[in-house]
Amino acid sequence: MSDIALVYATFPDEETTKRIAHIVVNEKLAACANILGVMTSIYEWEGKIEESGEIAALFKTSRAAMLPLISRLSDLHPYEVPALLGWPISEAPAPFAQWVQAQTKI
Repeated sequence: MSDIALVYATFPDEETTKRIAHIVVNEKLAACANILGVMTSIYEWEGKIEESGEIAALFKTSRAAMLPLISRLSDLHPYEVPALLGWPISEAPAPFAQWVQAQTKI
């Protein structure tokens, strides 16, 4: 098992995604943010089926920083109930895992 993790999140637009990604990388909560682009989300909210464009992002982090990253993303996020999902990564090349660890010393 490696000591790195991924956090998946969706955001309302590219500007918000980039702003928040810059903050959490600068704060050493994430080593990197991959902004995946526009997607369509279909979901039920307050009794209505909604369809909206969103931006997905993956944040590469250490396992130790995963929960603090999720907490910070929640604080910064404009949604009332943001989708913030984290999972540990079982395998990664040692040089990459070491880089993520070095970038996310909290």
